[in-house]
Amino acid sequence: MGTFPKDAFQDLIAANDEYVNSFKYSELTGRAQKGLAIVTCMDSRINPLSVVGMRSGDAKILRNAGARVTEDVLRTLVLATYLLNVNRILIMPHTDCLMAQGSESDIHALLEKDFGVDTRSLEFKTTTDQVGALTTDVTRVRSYPFLREGITVGGAIYDVKTGTIKPVDC
Repeated sequence: MGTFPKDAFQDLIAANDEYVNSFKYSELTGRAQKGLAIVTCMDSRINPLSVVGMRSGDAKILRNAGARVTEDVLRTLVLATYLLNVNRILIMPHTDCLMAQGSESDIHALLEKDFGVDTRSLEFKTTTDQVGALTTDVTRVRSYPFLREGITVGGAIYDVKTGTIKPVDC
């Protein structure tokens, strides 16, 4: 077992000390108060709760590269729909996403060229057709047999330049 790398995280620990002084969420439960789960990208330009006018405790947020529906996302959504009050799921990729600008082989080649790492054993789920990928992911969630019945699933693309979400017919 290793030692916690204090120097590398000192800024976060200090910021947390300040956060604790004004902490106001102790009354929240683990349930999504507004019944929403958002599947979105890990891109740090996205503040998913603010985008939809919500705050801590209102929704479940699932993030990964490209906002793709993976096995882990489906596993988490099953738990969220049965145990955590989720009855709506919004899948929300965004504009200017690296995962929507090239092929799998392009990303693998870039990582090999720039960093010398062979990532071909990984699937990054890139796409050059973001709307098509979103439609596939929405359809996959809608048809997933283990989700609670009555769940509403929609897809929208978040514009990182304007803050707008554009609903997509899927």
